[in-house]
Amino acid sequence: MKLEGKAKMLRVYFGEDDKWNGKPLYRAIVEKCRELEIAGATVLRGMAGYGASTLLHRSHVFSLSHDAPLMVSVVDSDEKIQKLMPFLDEAVGEGLIAISDVKMIKYVHQHGSRS
Repeated sequence: MKLEGKAKMLRVYFGEDDKWNGKPLYRAIVEKCRELEIAGATVLRGMAGYGASTLLHRSHVFSLSHDAPLMVSVVDSDEKIQKLMPFLDEAVGEGLIAISDVKMIKYVHQHGSRS
């Protein structure tokens, strides 16, 4: 089955070393999304990037530093995204949040049907 409609895409950009209440920020965001029954969240680790500080963050294979750039991407209804915002306002100390209007196409397999 194919479902289509308007949705919002939220992306949060920050560093891998960022924490919230002692746990990695990316994990806290994903757990909050799950708690709010948001459709899903994906964490992507970047090779390099920089933000407002212009400090270059890189992913090094043999380095002990783990402050690679991260992005959490979430797509859901505007209502669900707005429920997440108070948490992000509190949890993201330094970073960037981008929200876009998107057309969502979701493929759902019905139980019992095989192709």
